[in-house]
Amino acid sequence: MRIYYRNSKIYFDNKKRIILTLLLALFQCQLLYAQLKLVPINGSYADEEAESQSTLRTGATLNLPFFDDFSTTKTASPNTANWLPGSGVYINNTLSSSQPSLNIATFDGLNATGTPYNLVNPLTQNFTDTLTSQPIDLAGKKASDSLYISFQWLAKGLGELPDSSDYFQLEFLSKTNGWVTAWRQVGYKLDTVYKNQFVKITDPAYFHNAFQFRFRAYGRNSGYYDTWHLDYVYLNTKRSVRQPYIFDVAVRKAISPFLKKYTAMPLRQYRVNPQAAISDSVKTDVANNFNNFNILTSTFTVRDATKGTELFRNVQRSIYVESLKSKSLAVKTAPLAINSNLDSLKLITKFWVTTTDTIPGVNLKTNDSITSRVDLTDYYAYDDGSAEYGVQVNQKLGRVAVQYTLAKPDTIGGVRLAMVQFNKDVSGQGFTIQIFDNKNSKPDKLIAQRSVGARYPALRNGFIDYAFSTPVAVPDTFYVGWLQLNEQPVTVGFDRNSMLGRNAVFYNLGTEWAKETALKGSIMIRPYLGKKAAGVVTGNETVTTTDMCFFPNPNKGVINWENASIKRIEIYAMQGHLVQTIVPEKDQRSAVVQLSEGIYIVKSSDGKRSFTQKMLFVQ
Repeated sequence: MRIYYRNSKIYFDNKKRIILTLLLALFQCQLLYAQLKLVPINGSYADEEAESQSTLRTGATLNLPFFDDFSTTKTASPNTANWLPGSGVYINNTLSSSQPSLNIATFDGLNATGTPYNLVNPLTQNFTDTLTSQPIDLAGKKASDSLYISFQWLAKGLGELPDSSDYFQLEFLSKTNGWVTAWRQVGYKLDTVYKNQFVKITDPAYFHNAFQFRFRAYGRNSGYYDTWHLDYVYLNTKRSVRQPYIFDVAVRKAISPFLKKYTAMPLRQYRVNPQAAISDSVKTDVANNFNNFNILTSTFTVRDATKGTELFRNVQRSIYVESLKSKSLAVKTAPLAINSNLDSLKLITKFWVTTTDTIPGVNLKTNDSITSRVDLTDYYAYDDGSAEYGVQVNQKLGRVAVQYTLAKPDTIGGVRLAMVQFNKDVSGQGFTIQIFDNKNSKPDKLIAQRSVGARYPALRNGFIDYAFSTPVAVPDTFYVGWLQLNEQPVTVGFDRNSMLGRNAVFYNLGTEWAKETALKGSIMIRPYLGKKAAGVVTGNETVTTTDMCFFPNPNKGVINWENASIKRIEIYAMQGHLVQTIVPEKDQRSAVVQLSEGIYIVKSSDGKRSFTQKMLFVQ
């Protein structure tokens, strides 16, 4: 599968039809095949908004200096100590890769609830996200104070490039003229790295005790379009464009996975071979944003998240970082000493640097550390817990399966899916979760399935738990995925930042499985372990043996089977009445009378054993 996109227009070949595309492109692209979409992650949920507003200042104004690199933000919403709430801006560390420090503020066409500003007309353009500062006391200041605001900005990142009619602007609150545009950047032809922008404040109308500034994006209102990213906002006196740099060294990129194959895995599987389970090394990077070299000390630790006990430590001293450059920090790992009585363990990995950076009146130490969580509990995951996109099967009865390799055979109790919404709420719509065994490194026989209804999590990046009624015994390599039953697809979160699952995805649009090689990231589907299973079991059908299975399933009118000893086959409607009886002859296949589309029960017997299977017949 190949995808080419520019300004929301998508071009692709149809050799493979599991496709990734930008959010809401579906509204305007009249293509033969349905598409996958980019999933917004900047929804502000109630608990996040409440936490954010708890720090809101009441009547007080800020004093200079004003600085925010968004590293102090604990939620996806801007810190209300500095900004007014309800901006629609999304604080993240995933939607670009060259930011000057930990976390950025992303502007797009989604409001503070994470929904498009306008769903009626997908081509409507207007102002979208607006980030407004708290009032700042500039009373008594004058032009000779050399008052500047600086910031770093980037268009597109991992989002979509703004069109030529889109723009990003900075406005000042004048005492006499209201909001005045002080700087504007038009979209389309832009750089691929963050640009440092300086704007001088000289108009006496701005020197009042309730001065504010705001950043606004103008573009398409129908979704995740026209993305702009903001970082390093700094307002102060006695500044000069001849010295535009900030004396700051900051951590930037997420810590690489501590585990070699997964971001999370069950502790009982980890214990089989800890050396093989963990990565040889972990890394992050630091950016020196000053025009002089810096020498720092780096410390990496692994702690028990519950008890706080330190399990691993590595210190590197005298690390030289060139001026205006970034440097990778890498640490070799070692197996952890874990209490044998534990059945689960949650870890916190952390990098922090010790530097001499400073701005008078500003705490620059908040961007000197970065943490990551590693769960050794009951589930497997390839993703980092953050969805940048969504993935769909583009046609009815298409299937997706993700491969998992265990240290030893085990049982699966259920599957957690990061269900996300695109355009239409499909709550309650049916689809089928399926588990397959392995043959020649591809999905093979169906060993478990459960029909479920789509649901959405209450929190952003949350997961929906679909449990099997009885634990499912699986071999050391198995596959978990879903069957699309309707024309309207369900959507599962897709993590673009974690590449651990990029080679584990398979799809089936008919009777054969093929490996998906175009998706650059990980599907957010997490099988979790169950307790002891009595043989191979399924979620919604009784299985006593697997050599009597009928295929393909779904079926278009001809059923096949491998067991030559089967003597009788009966097909029942779900209401219980018999619709066809088949007495096998020489061939291990048979045509089925034309049935209405739907699920039927197929019963078979070889005279000693009986087998019951649900099968979906389609036109």
